[in-house]
Amino acid sequence: MLMDISSEMIHSLLPVFMVTTLGISVFVVGLIEGAAEATALIVKVFSGVVSDYWGKRKPLAVLGYGLGALSKPLFALATTSGFVLTARLMDRVGKGVRGAPRDALVADITPPELRGAAFGLRQSLDTVGAFVGPLLAMGLMLLWANDFRAVFWVAVIPAFLCVALLIFGVREPERPPGAVRTNPISRVNLARLGSAYWWVVGIGAVFTLARFSEAFLVLRAQQGGLGLAWTPLVLIGMNVIYAACAYPFGKLADRMSHTTLLAWGLVLLIAADALLAYSNQWGWVWAGISMWGLHMAMTQGLLATMVADTAPEDLRGTAYGFFNLMSGLAMLVASGLAGLLWDQLGASFTFMAGIVFSVAALVLLLLRAASENRK
Repeated sequence: MLMDISSEMIHSLLPVFMVTTLGISVFVVGLIEGAAEATALIVKVFSGVVSDYWGKRKPLAVLGYGLGALSKPLFALATTSGFVLTARLMDRVGKGVRGAPRDALVADITPPELRGAAFGLRQSLDTVGAFVGPLLAMGLMLLWANDFRAVFWVAVIPAFLCVALLIFGVREPERPPGAVRTNPISRVNLARLGSAYWWVVGIGAVFTLARFSEAFLVLRAQQGGLGLAWTPLVLIGMNVIYAACAYPFGKLADRMSHTTLLAWGLVLLIAADALLAYSNQWGWVWAGISMWGLHMAMTQGLLATMVADTAPEDLRGTAYGFFNLMSGLAMLVASGLAGLLWDQLGASFTFMAGIVFSVAALVLLLLRAASENRK
């Protein structure tokens, strides 16, 4: 939560800061963001593999969060596009390094019967940061007459508090004595991940194809007449619903079928896309955004729980690395396709494509459930 507050305080203002204060072109902004996200995707796999080989999660998590914290002052000091690119790459490398080991650490320290609640709580607190950060940024910009650099310096505080909390407040389970180190990505170990795990990876990727970037929710609201100054409220509203519901749905995942809960999440996503495709009037858009937030709360922690349940304990870091890589690549494809459809055919076709991918994921899920029931 603390790191997300810090990151979102900066990221909610960074594109405007680059264009207006530093005079960077929108094309260069796109290149910087693309390079940063691609870097994070690649690093995620390697950090998960290293955590499994080493048998330790916390040091890599501290390194990842530490890099994220160290990048924050660079944004406040930036005077050129190269400076911003360095800061963004450091921040995204940190995100890539910490992602898989952090999720594996959550799974390691949580009793199996409470795993859904644990990931739901993690998702909820993460999402609290996603709307508290932009709110703080908006308030400070109004208070300090649009002083970007002052806001960026304030963002340094929660980032370093995050690292301190991880170092002094989290204890990692001891590695069993005599445990043998093996190559997590050897043919034997990859085979140990098993079909159940790879099915979760596959359904997660198809699911992500249906759930493109939330930036398109903002654009749909703008089409309906929402003023530019109020556009952050779209993501703030969605994330409030997401944060409020993620933990209750996580607890529910500990008591009911994961397949059933994931199917209901897909039904909610289909309903959200249908509302957003139907109209850009604010009432319909808000209803669609609300359902989008509910489906995120129902499914994102659940997918992380399903990875933990289907992967061997000593390969969880590798398992989360591959899952995050495939989901991230699917998000890049989905967002690119959504933008192409938006430009060529109109906004409604973007959300109708989301419905098609959601239905495909739902069919795959139901076929898998039927196959399991026949065994």
